[in-house]
Amino acid sequence: MTRIWFCDDPTYNYQTIRAFSHVPYGGGEAGEILAAIKDIKEGDIESWYRGWDQAARRVEQIGCTAQDTVSRGRALLRAHNYYRTAEFLLYPGDPRRVEAFRKNVTAFNDGLDALGIERETIDVPYGEYRLKAVSYPGPSGSEAKPLIVACGGYDSTMEELYFIIVAAALERGYSALIYEGPGQGSILREQGLVFTHEWEKPNTAVLDEFLKNHRKPDKIVLYGLSLGGYLAPRAAMHDDRIDGIILNNMLYDMQEAAFEQVPGFAGFLHKHGFDGILNSIVKLKMKTTPGVRWGVKNTEWAMGTKTPVDAFNAFARYSLRGIAENIKCDVLILAAEKDHMIPLKQASDLEKELVNARSVTVHIFANGEGAQEHCEFGAITQSHEVIFDWIEHKFGGTA
Repeated sequence: MTRIWFCDDPTYNYQTIRAFSHVPYGGGEAGEILAAIKDIKEGDIESWYRGWDQAARRVEQIGCTAQDTVSRGRALLRAHNYYRTAEFLLYPGDPRRVEAFRKNVTAFNDGLDALGIERETIDVPYGEYRLKAVSYPGPSGSEAKPLIVACGGYDSTMEELYFIIVAAALERGYSALIYEGPGQGSILREQGLVFTHEWEKPNTAVLDEFLKNHRKPDKIVLYGLSLGGYLAPRAAMHDDRIDGIILNNMLYDMQEAAFEQVPGFAGFLHKHGFDGILNSIVKLKMKTTPGVRWGVKNTEWAMGTKTPVDAFNAFARYSLRGIAENIKCDVLILAAEKDHMIPLKQASDLEKELVNARSVTVHIFANGEGAQEHCEFGAITQSHEVIFDWIEHKFGGTA
């Protein structure tokens, strides 16, 4: 089995690969990343935080003292990524999470300012809460191309989406609109608003607010990252303004994917009501498996659950099973052969149910080609090549 390995533990390894994925658009340097992880002890959250925080501080200092604006901007963008990565494995109640998040957002915005990247922050009313969106206008001619709208997933931030999809869209002449919904980024950290499976509600609120002061584009393509592979199609089936959706990676059934992370009989125990035993098994697994520990803790925070069984019950709501037939737009399904989070078979399960979609395209990133991990982290430029060729083919993206 061909994989990219920096750490033996899958969670520590994958998050390192994730940091590397920001490199193509200025969010990291290979040497800095390798220096950050050299003294990390796998399973030791403190060493993880310390390594990445030290890297972030060093690079941030370079940015803050640089006289050249390009040097300043690029250093701050790298510092953003390292602060984001430092925060990632900390427990939700750790006060360093708030501090690291604020530092990463500040470094990101200061970096884009130094580089002269034009953008507009949009405040979105959402009941008693406020959502946040950012519009990145493309160059001349972008109005003739589809607007790329993007939402993140279970643990991504709006700033991370710049490196994952926005920069690639801008360099190809597209405009982009990204946003944070319930359970994500600053909305979770500053307002305490947890996820909703009814993603049509925040997505509609964002598009409505954006279109109050911006021309309605001829075409809108909605991109969903990770859990966004459920969120985007859920939004699209309720909003005919969306002409196409990109699921990177697709997520057909979140509960099914979660059961893959624990012993095989966990689903049996849950189905037959042995919840006490299931809670005990997952808690034991949390002691030995960093990924399970992080997943349970993040669900408590982002979805408001109390126990592992609560988490499995919450995940059941994030499923396209039985409702995907309501999707009528063009669909691009991206799946990775060695995705350690979402079973590959979910791609074909979803494809079979998209009976009313205008078109369905499935692309599987094969093992051994570098993009076989979840969301193609490690080789995201390969996903960009597929995504933007698909947009060109379906919507005539070239002005």
